[in-house]
Amino acid sequence: MKDDGANPHSPRKTSLARTLRAVAWSLIGLRAGEEYRRDLQNIQPLHVVLIGLIALFALVLGLIVLVRWIV
Repeated sequence: MKDDGANPHSPRKTSLARTLRAVAWSLIGLRAGEEYRRDLQNIQPLHVVLIGLIALFALVLGLIVLVRWIV
């Protein structure tokens, strides 16, 4: 069997900062196709879910603060 260095069962290796950047770009809808495909291969789904929940909480909290400040 030929070993070309690609192991489909190797653990995903990515930093939390890269996941944060990918989620932030996705929230505003700007993501290059090649980077999107690379992120799909490298980012851990658990990190995406956690950062997404944190971003949702921050958005709701920010809106509450904004409304209380205006009213």
